[in-house]
Amino acid sequence: MSHKVFHLPDLGEGLTEAEVVSWLVGPGDTVVVDQPIAVVETAKAQVELPCPYAGSVVTLHGEAGHVVDVGAPFITVDVDVPADGITRGGASEASDVAVDTYREEERAGSGAVLIGYGTSEGSRRRRRRVGAGGPTAPAAGSSLPSAGPVMGDTAAPAVGDTAGTVVGDTAGTVVGDTAGPVVDGRLPAEVSSKPGAAVRVISPLVRQLAAEHGIDLRTVTPTAPGGIIRRCDVMAVVTARGEGGAPGSLAPQSESRVTSTAGSPTPDRRIPLTGIRGTIASRLATSRREIPDATTWVDVDATDFLAVRRQLADARPEARIGVLALLGRVMVAGLRRYPELNSTVDTAANEVVVRGAINLGFAAQSPRGLVVPVVHGADEMTLAELSTALRELTTKAMDGTLSPAEMTGGTFTLNNYGGYGVDGSTPIINHPEAAMVGVGRMIDKPWVVDGALAVRKVGTIGLTFDHRVCDGGTAGGFIRYVADCIERPTTLLLDL
Repeated sequence: MSHKVFHLPDLGEGLTEAEVVSWLVGPGDTVVVDQPIAVVETAKAQVELPCPYAGSVVTLHGEAGHVVDVGAPFITVDVDVPADGITRGGASEASDVAVDTYREEERAGSGAVLIGYGTSEGSRRRRRRVGAGGPTAPAAGSSLPSAGPVMGDTAAPAVGDTAGTVVGDTAGTVVGDTAGPVVDGRLPAEVSSKPGAAVRVISPLVRQLAAEHGIDLRTVTPTAPGGIIRRCDVMAVVTARGEGGAPGSLAPQSESRVTSTAGSPTPDRRIPLTGIRGTIASRLATSRREIPDATTWVDVDATDFLAVRRQLADARPEARIGVLALLGRVMVAGLRRYPELNSTVDTAANEVVVRGAINLGFAAQSPRGLVVPVVHGADEMTLAELSTALRELTTKAMDGTLSPAEMTGGTFTLNNYGGYGVDGSTPIINHPEAAMVGVGRMIDKPWVVDGALAVRKVGTIGLTFDHRVCDGGTAGGFIRYVADCIERPTTLLLDL
């Protein structure tokens, strides 16, 4: 026998470790090159990890919930057993060629190493994990409350990827509506999938949804670029079969519960702050600790602004210009006029760094909670291009397929929390940025127009900013300019 050990590759973006969320294969299973073998979560995203070897799985180096360092053994494959199960000479050589190509792509930074990932050529930095213990059962999906709205003109937020709830501290005990038993941290396989067969699915939620409805993913027609199967593709099959299912057929987070005996109090649950949730928690804490923030706000008459949105929809329906895109265009114009708010503070050099490009982040809902996708180079885009970019990133956020590059590098954040029926807020700045604008709901309110009382669409615009990068005059000038553009959208023509 010839065993090959696949070590966790360099995931790029300075990442040095990943947590095993679930295994898609087990010992004895046959795999082919590039077949997804596990779902891993880093501090930036949750993705499927493909295998560079073809053969039979011998060992899984770590259970679900384990954190694996980059370069550590991940899976061992017997390459003498090819995917068709027939032992033959030359299988080892073919697998060696495949993994050599894989490693060359990794070192070259081709972006082909992981689905949804790029690679980096920089040196790896390893850090020791404190208090690493034995295997623990991971919390399946995020049960933390979301902190922001779905952006733009999108469907309702995707429900959580809850596959069950761990009872107390007992690993392996699962409660809730699941697609099947969770064994050794592995999710149920797709119905009728043959050993070694790989389908182009990025989101584990899509696999779970298909399993719950008994759908063979190989029979699903993909609609996304590159032949990737998404949630909507699976739901189209469900609808065609007349099952009456909906994306909400996944067990919602609110239904996750721990069992308790009659008369006994419900035990506490501990939810690990790992992966993306851990990164968000750390960043918010750093922001509150380091940034001396201040907030200013103003009420605006958005009647004409919303009228312009309807006029654009009538004139260019194919562009699908939404409120978020128009707000984003206003933010870009404001940042050009007040560039101090498009900056960051270099504490090591004791300098304020004013960013040249405007990379617009916006709060969006994902299966694992609030994320902030980034539209890079928003200042170089037309309104139609900005609308397309926002719409595509929102869809990826809801599908859980955002790449690390699409969630990093922001210079300013827009948060449209009005989607939750909220009027105002004092948000926490997305560290290391220096400012964030929040937009409340725009509803009918009494408003004085030309000395007479009228009913207008009124909303609240709030700016939270780092007082180190500017004073109140700059912040006030920015928020007033934004308000003027919303109340009189033709003002934007002056800066085109």
